[in-house]
Amino acid sequence: MIFDKIRRNWLSNIRADILAGIVVALALIPEAIGFSIIAGVDPRVGLYASVVIAIVISFAGGRPAMISAATAATAMLFGTLVREHGLQYLLAATILAGAIQILAGWLRVGQVMRFVSRSVMTGFVNALAILIFMAQLPELIGVTWQTYVLIALALAIIYLFPRLTKLVPSPLIAILVVTGFVIWQGVDVRTVADLGELPDALPVLLWPQVPLNFETLWIILPTSVAVAAVGLLESLLTASIVDQMTDTTSDKNRESIGQGIANIASGLFGGMAGCAMIGQSVINVKSGGRTRLSTFTAGAFLLFLLMVLGDLVGLIAMPALVAIMIMVSVGTFNWRSLLDLTRHPRRSSVVMLATVGTVVGTSNLALGVGVGVLLSGLFFAWKVAQIFQVTSTLSESGKRREYRVIGQLFFASADEFLAAFDFDEKIDDVIVDVSRAHIWDLTGVNAIDKAVVKFRKNGISASVIGLNEASTTIMDKFAEHDRPDAIERVLGH
Repeated sequence: MIFDKIRRNWLSNIRADILAGIVVALALIPEAIGFSIIAGVDPRVGLYASVVIAIVISFAGGRPAMISAATAATAMLFGTLVREHGLQYLLAATILAGAIQILAGWLRVGQVMRFVSRSVMTGFVNALAILIFMAQLPELIGVTWQTYVLIALALAIIYLFPRLTKLVPSPLIAILVVTGFVIWQGVDVRTVADLGELPDALPVLLWPQVPLNFETLWIILPTSVAVAAVGLLESLLTASIVDQMTDTTSDKNRESIGQGIANIASGLFGGMAGCAMIGQSVINVKSGGRTRLSTFTAGAFLLFLLMVLGDLVGLIAMPALVAIMIMVSVGTFNWRSLLDLTRHPRRSSVVMLATVGTVVGTSNLALGVGVGVLLSGLFFAWKVAQIFQVTSTLSESGKRREYRVIGQLFFASADEFLAAFDFDEKIDDVIVDVSRAHIWDLTGVNAIDKAVVKFRKNGISASVIGLNEASTTIMDKFAEHDRPDAIERVLGH
């Protein structure tokens, strides 16, 4: 049984996984260097992080074939901490962020993904596609004409080579062909070596050199919490995307714990915190990666490149890597969503566009998804509140009125509920029948309290019937209309 599990997770797709991992490793280099610059640290910090996180997450993560490494989403959060306190505090914050993520996984934070709507997911994917393309603009603006030609050549190889054979990932062929042509012809274009110095030594296991006291904790805690939250958010959303791409499932809680373990290891080996990378994950899947072996290969081969083939890696032509990221951007963007804008409900389109606009405008994935989830919740509450009705009938004697409540009674429908009653009607008894309704929250309980108390204040006998089991529970616990001082407690006078 154990061997079957190992074979399924590691050995069921060996050739494709290794080739896909090699492509990802090559694409990770410029990204890791760029993210190090964003965080204000040496390029080696980002490269070491990418190596360690990719290798560790291949064992500890809950989503096979997903790539985790140093990312812009987490790197942006370290800038102020590094400027004010230095690299050692970044490493300490990375370890603490990992511990927070492990705690979140233990608390089953992965369950919150159920509350992310499809519109938010689509907006998140489209925003990331736009950000991936925008990240390539420095390599597309103010460059020589040869750069554009080489990018076009690389894109042609990426899209056309699979028609000949899919035995070798086309992005890998594009890197080899374009870089070989640049070296052969001596074309003047930017290379990986132009981005920064590559490490030439293995990362060393060290504890961050910071005072172990509460002052240090308060310095790093805000950054660690932000990094942990953003990292988990991007990782869980990326895991859901890879789930859809591969038609498989993943363990989101294990992924949360795995991300925490990987970040702790990264901090101990001199790297910064990271998380899942949708761009590299898409590259991996589209190149044939399906198991944990592809993720492990990406980290291990990246280490091999840096330690053994560093000089050759420095010669890789940037136009080839830019072309790969453009391919990722185009492939990631949900083009059908543009047509869906005219077909889907307007509220869903607003949620999607708000998510895209917020993420692209702020470069803050957590804020964008938060806005999308908030709008989804508000629209849902508004929609549910519209499916609410209160009708009434007067008895033949004209002394008793029965109100029948249909729908969900909660904060968004409470005002409509109260507006349906005539508290000044000259009758003796009122019955509020909620057998076809459900009371969800304290606002709903308070609305019933107010209705009953207002009737009783006017000398009208009022009672509530038909409570279901859940509504009975919340009413028994929080309702106040049967207490002696109900008028003062409920109406406040």
